[in-house]
Amino acid sequence: MYTPEHFAASPSAIQELLTGPSAANLVTMTGQGMLATLLPFVYDPTVGELGALHTHLARNNIQWSEPAIGESMAIIQGPDAYISPSWYAAKAEHGRVVPTWNYTTAHVYGTLTIHDDPAWLGAHVRALTNLNESEREHPWTVDDAPDKYILGQLKAIVGVELIITRIDAKTKLSQNRPEADVHGVIAGLQTCGHSQMAAQVEQASIAARNSAPRLPSLKNLGVR
Repeated sequence: MYTPEHFAASPSAIQELLTGPSAANLVTMTGQGMLATLLPFVYDPTVGELGALHTHLARNNIQWSEPAIGESMAIIQGPDAYISPSWYAAKAEHGRVVPTWNYTTAHVYGTLTIHDDPAWLGAHVRALTNLNESEREHPWTVDDAPDKYILGQLKAIVGVELIITRIDAKTKLSQNRPEADVHGVIAGLQTCGHSQMAAQVEQASIAARNSAPRLPSLKNLGVR
């Protein structure tokens, strides 16, 4: 993935993409060509050196039964939004501005392992459900459904584990714009209802300012 230095994702941003309730496009190269499916996942940091993504496919989906050739990839997509040049302070100053698109994403590469057993699937479904129900006032749990019904549902799916080998991640959040333009972007996004993206742009701006090298003061240079 093409990632200019100022758009490189921080470790905390990568962690947020991996651990938040989300879905990813699982892409595999097979003898039948490239296959892809959008799947909810749970990140397990205890597997291997970089952790693993746990998900599942419908048993009727051939992606699990077609052996993957080489690495597989999960594409995790965070918030994204159109950025209007009319939000930039620079528009009024000189007009040399164009639209763009802000987004956060991670390309997670790894080795695919298939799990076709009720114990692994049962634990996975519980973990996935708990992750996505955690913010609800009255969270649903697997135990709320009859055991026989759950066992029947588990027979219709196959577990998939992507053991991570490397991650390419990018946070394109207006870090390359002057501070006045960034303030305009945040205000514009909030007006359009993109509060999550507005918050991420603001966080990226604060992080960029905090990490910027500080110039020596005139006093330290011997200037009075």
